[in-house]
Amino acid sequence: MGYQIKSCCTLIASSAVLALGMATPISAAESFIGETLRVKLIGGAQYEPLYALISDWEKQTGAKVQVLSRKNHFELDREMKQDIAAGNINYCVTSNHTSFAPQYGDIFADLTPLLSSETLSGFVPLTLQHGMVNGALVQLPRHSDVSNLFYKKSLFESAENKTKFKAKFGYELSPPDTWAQVKDQAIFFADPPNFYGTQYVGKDEAITGRFYEMLVAEGGALFDDKWNPTFNSEAGQRALQWFVDLYEAKAVPAGVPNYLWDDTGMGFASGTVALNLDWAGWAGFFNSESSKVTGDVGLVRAPKGSSGKRTGWSGSHTFSITEACDNKAAAASFITFLTGYDAQMLEADTGLLPTRTKVWSDIVEKKKAAGDMFMVHVFETYKESMANDAFTPPLIEEWVEVSNALWPQLQAAVVGEKSVKEALDDAAEDTREVLEDSGRL
Repeated sequence: MGYQIKSCCTLIASSAVLALGMATPISAAESFIGETLRVKLIGGAQYEPLYALISDWEKQTGAKVQVLSRKNHFELDREMKQDIAAGNINYCVTSNHTSFAPQYGDIFADLTPLLSSETLSGFVPLTLQHGMVNGALVQLPRHSDVSNLFYKKSLFESAENKTKFKAKFGYELSPPDTWAQVKDQAIFFADPPNFYGTQYVGKDEAITGRFYEMLVAEGGALFDDKWNPTFNSEAGQRALQWFVDLYEAKAVPAGVPNYLWDDTGMGFASGTVALNLDWAGWAGFFNSESSKVTGDVGLVRAPKGSSGKRTGWSGSHTFSITEACDNKAAAASFITFLTGYDAQMLEADTGLLPTRTKVWSDIVEKKKAAGDMFMVHVFETYKESMANDAFTPPLIEEWVEVSNALWPQLQAAVVGEKSVKEALDDAAEDTREVLEDSGRL
């Protein structure tokens, strides 16, 4: 078997046995009057609503929060590496991610002695397990991720589309269950530059992750059991060819090589894209007054590759406390507050997948009571994906460096600068050097 790590998530199924209460309120003992907590946070459309709660924590504790950065995670990652190189870790809290954390060495504090057992018992155990680095819990999980496929329902309900599609492809038009069907449908629906069949992220760790999950769905693996790169296999070539074919067919926007998550989310919400593999956190926005596809959004589980396995690249967004922090008690109070029951209910309202077991059940009941069956369907679909399809990238310190060796080659193949095989062979050679330099290979 090649190297892959199963599941950010037997998450739901395996841990519904835990009984949770409301998040512990901040006690009178947690008073930090006069304290200024310096923090660096991930920014972007999915993440901003939570930060409206920061003023509540300030009122409760008497502390002030100074936000030094609010950037997308790739920019934040680069900034943190510069801070490490300069020895300039002058802040207490930072946004983090299970995929990114192993690379940062020992700059983060172990949270176990800083947080109560009552606090920790509220989280799905596997999310805490994935927050461990070298035996220490260095991250408190904010929300988890896995993708499923959103689509414009009206396109699939059109009798004209159904007739034309069957005449061209020889099978019935319906929401896709395989990535081969996604490609057919994306090409069929595309009418560039006015409308596109689908889209994908095209740079940084974003496209590495998308390629990785397609690789797994095609029956391949990134590495063998000895950490030799194996993603330039036939399975890897099939996976990358899928991206290339859609780009060459102009079934995706010409700008996808520069797309990140906000680009794909806003693209689908603009009403100009038929099919969109995306995170649950966009679900509420897609069906809101700010979206041009409101009331026309369908959702199915992520499609299967030729191996019969569904895509399911997954992980958790988190908060960490730096070892350099001079008031770890205040920092612990802050991240406990931002991952508490009320905070996670706020984020779950938009579709973000909670890491507290009780929030999973309570948000579904809330949506049912409000008659919001679309969001009920969102949580039911994502719960199934988290339990059955989700897998993390290798949780190793070299992961982002491996990604940085891989994604420019993937991008080169997409835009036609290299053949698929040449790009993957070059990426495998570059990745081997990374792993040899680190001593892993």
